[in-house]
Amino acid sequence: MAWHTHVRRGHPITFGLIILFGIIELALSAWLTSKFNQLHNERSMTERDRVRFTLFASTWTVVFSILMSILFFHSSDGSALTSVLAHIIFLALTWLIWTASAAAVTEMLGGGLNCKHQDLFVYCSQLNALEAFAWLEWILVTFALVVVLVRGISAARRGDGYRGSLV
Repeated sequence: MAWHTHVRRGHPITFGLIILFGIIELALSAWLTSKFNQLHNERSMTERDRVRFTLFASTWTVVFSILMSILFFHSSDGSALTSVLAHIIFLALTWLIWTASAAAVTEMLGGGLNCKHQDLFVYCSQLNALEAFAWLEWILVTFALVVVLVRGISAARRGDGYRGSLV
């Protein structure tokens, strides 16, 4: 089976998972942000700000992943907006955002919380889920970025350059 068949099948699956888990992360971070804004019961401004950054990261990911998916369905092999370069730029920026978000939440929680033995964080289970889904998003975006980089090297070798098609 040729690479283009794998890319045509894998792109919607990979971006679909990125969108799905991005929506879950969006719901978690939006709920926590809402509670913090309403009740002001965050442990510190750092906790509030890191949850808000995760809200930004998930919003960014969902919106632009949907856009990239629509563009890929529309024109997977001929548009500058679906080129290897466009994917690399989007995924590299998204990867940086998720690296910062996941690392910041992990550092804030000390690597994860045992909700039975802590009383510092009000929303222990939600914060653990926020951390877990942040790392899951990071893994998915890392996978997509590696695949696109491999396809970019292949496109450059065949003479298309990074403006060439992903498929």
